[in-house]
Amino acid sequence: MSDETRDADDGTPPTRRDARGGAPADGIPLVDAAFPSFDADAIPPRPPLPVTPENTSQVPLGPLDTADHNAIREQWRAARDELGSHVSHARDQLDQANERIKQRTGRDLILAILIGLAFGAALLASLLFIKALFVPFALAAALLGVYELSRALRASGRRIDVVPQLIAAAFLVLSAYFAEPWLCWVMLFVAVAFVVVWRLIAQMVVKDGRTYGDVLTDAVISGFVQVYVPFLAGVALILLEQEGGQWWVLSFIAIAVAADTGAYAAGLAFGRHPMAPKISPKKTWEGFGGAVAASLIAGVLLAIFLLELPWWAGLIFGASILLSATLGDLGESMLKRDLGIKDMSSWLPGHGGLLDRLDSILPSTIPALCLYFLLSPWVVM
Repeated sequence: MSDETRDADDGTPPTRRDARGGAPADGIPLVDAAFPSFDADAIPPRPPLPVTPENTSQVPLGPLDTADHNAIREQWRAARDELGSHVSHARDQLDQANERIKQRTGRDLILAILIGLAFGAALLASLLFIKALFVPFALAAALLGVYELSRALRASGRRIDVVPQLIAAAFLVLSAYFAEPWLCWVMLFVAVAFVVVWRLIAQMVVKDGRTYGDVLTDAVISGFVQVYVPFLAGVALILLEQEGGQWWVLSFIAIAVAADTGAYAAGLAFGRHPMAPKISPKKTWEGFGGAVAASLIAGVLLAIFLLELPWWAGLIFGASILLSATLGDLGESMLKRDLGIKDMSSWLPGHGGLLDRLDSILPSTIPALCLYFLLSPWVVM
């Protein structure tokens, strides 16, 4: 079989382009009936593609107008500068307002709000999902409160043994949740006896000539620390352990916080008449009025929508927590004034110490537990 596609001189086959054009590399046209010569003019032109989002970038655009581009850039720059000036002006106004509030109340408002929101979120999460998560939260708060109070008392000249206080507080708080409620009272007696006996033995070992009156005062105050912080925190855990108790814990804390916030806002805006100038000069009757309104409103709303109680039960609940929170706040202010300090510590910027935030919550555990047994529809007497 003869190969007509090969070159007669070198035997090289023609290229594809030569074959398509109908002529080999030496210009001699190919003659083959099976492969007629290709006519490019006989192919119709390709129709234009429709404009779609996918091929928009392939559509040729006209020349850019440099003047319009510069104008748009200038407008954007002017808008950005104006927004920056507004933000800077608002920040300056906020800083000035915060400084005025800080001078009047001695608190950094922005830091206080941020820290309060963080603690509120942690508390809310522990009560909404698994109520047992509130136990380490309460234990940590009680231990830190005991530590703050013990340090403040030691700074004032009292002999308080910190380590025994922390050990007794841990057992007292944990027994309130994991043991029977009546054992909490037994553990309270054991904890008080433990710290008192420890203080007496420690004083006997030291023999530094301290008077009997001072030693007795140290022992009584040691027992008071256990009653004031871990026992009241344990009462909150007794309430938590009850059926639906997490909603009652959340409610009484919310009412106490609402009373504190209402008193702060009303006192800041309208405060003119001091409520107890010898105990806390910055507390006013106008602030107390704001606390009354906030606590009663919060009590009614929580009773209706969370605790499934009638509105009048919410008024009783709100008034009870308001009374205990106010007495607790004034009591802690009296204690700090007697110790000659402004805050229990400086752990929480804008708040002072943790005990400064728990002063209205800890005493409110007692009326909250009592009202649970009196008003709760889940309790079977």
